[in-house]
Amino acid sequence: MASPITPSTGLGSGLAIGDIVTALVNADKLAKQTQITTQTKLVTTKLSGIGTLQSALSSFQALIKPAAGATSKLDFAGYAAKSSDETKVTVTSDNSAVPGNYTVKVNKLATSSSVATAAFSGGSDSAIPSGNLTVTQNGISKSYTIPTGATLASVAKQINADTKTTNISANIITDANGSRLVLGSTTTGEGSDITTSSDITGFTINSGVKIDTTSATSAGYIGNPPGNASVDINGFNVSSKSNTLDKTLGGVSLQLVAEGTQTTTVSVSTNTDGLKASLQAFIDSYNAVVKAISAVSKATVSDTPDPKTGATVTPAALTGDSMPRSILSAMRNELVTTGAEGNLSVLSQLGITTTQGDGILSLDATKFSAAMDKGLAGDVQQLFSGTGDGSNGLIARMNAAITPYTQTGGIFDTRTKSLNQQQSDLQDQQTALDLRVTSLTATLTAKYNAMDLLVGQLKASATNITSFFDSLNAQKSG
Repeated sequence: MASPITPSTGLGSGLAIGDIVTALVNADKLAKQTQITTQTKLVTTKLSGIGTLQSALSSFQALIKPAAGATSKLDFAGYAAKSSDETKVTVTSDNSAVPGNYTVKVNKLATSSSVATAAFSGGSDSAIPSGNLTVTQNGISKSYTIPTGATLASVAKQINADTKTTNISANIITDANGSRLVLGSTTTGEGSDITTSSDITGFTINSGVKIDTTSATSAGYIGNPPGNASVDINGFNVSSKSNTLDKTLGGVSLQLVAEGTQTTTVSVSTNTDGLKASLQAFIDSYNAVVKAISAVSKATVSDTPDPKTGATVTPAALTGDSMPRSILSAMRNELVTTGAEGNLSVLSQLGITTTQGDGILSLDATKFSAAMDKGLAGDVQQLFSGTGDGSNGLIARMNAAITPYTQTGGIFDTRTKSLNQQQSDLQDQQTALDLRVTSLTATLTAKYNAMDLLVGQLKASATNITSFFDSLNAQKSG
């Protein structure tokens, strides 16, 4: 804080009043100011250290468990399936896939049911009498009560409110005959016809009846009834209610996209490059956390003493704090814990080792290739992704270990909130000290100025007395 004193010499006393007041004020505030400055630097340094840890740990967590909707950069699938024509068939594989080539020809896609009611005049605002409507598919029915004053649009809205559970949606199509309630479904395959029963005229749709689009009173299915997919795999014909075939080709999921006369080749091979890239990404992100922990907790030792303090050891932001050590211990524990059972139980079998001293992970390319040659590719996914709900996989266990720190309201948030409060308290203390300095400066300046005025007056009196006696002595001498 700048001193309000203007250094000056007292006219009466000849003293450097400004310098004296400044010295007294600085002596008074020294201890408290030193405490505030030291604590503020410590709190600021700790906040920076926690920020460094939080950034590294959050990046690691975002890699192993991406946010909802985000694409994972890690692919631990032991085998990679590829389609020669993804406009016809797309493929994925899991760790039970078997390397090889397969021919696939999509003869027919699985289709869903689409039906329409009789036509009503008046468009979407067509008045619908009150009554009951029951919509049925695959033997499962959903009933609706149509209230007085209902319209075609309000009935459609009722049905669409249940789409997530029924897989049936409603729309309105208007042609020359009027407006019809059209029902469609995401459920495919033979037998998935949509039917309706109702005491409202025009709302009943019977199974197996095709609609006559030229008749306003006709109701039924549109186009063709729902049908199964037909696909040839290596010459064997397969029928499926769905366009997704999960168990037809072991370990490979086929998604039928379009029909065609040409065959598509599906190739399944060991995902060596993908596994290596994912392992390296995991290692790099893990090492970034280890390095961040070291940076904020490891003190620096110097051969040259600090010119101000004489110290040869400079502590880091969180030296002596147990939190960095706890994070590292929790992460390392998951690296050596056996999770899902399988041929792979430890990372060293894949060529992943820990450097003594700093705990940095590294991947030995030669050992990794040897593991792939032993046919362990399919076990990598099990080691990292686990079995069942995946909770026994390394990814899930590692995420569980660091979540207490990174989650909202977690350890990082709690520590940061506490330090921010300390910082605010120190700012309040600094404000109070500044006010005290201002007040003390003004008080001392006033006192010394009063003293200087008194001294000046005394000097003036002394001068007058001296002059008086000098005058008397002069008269006597005369």
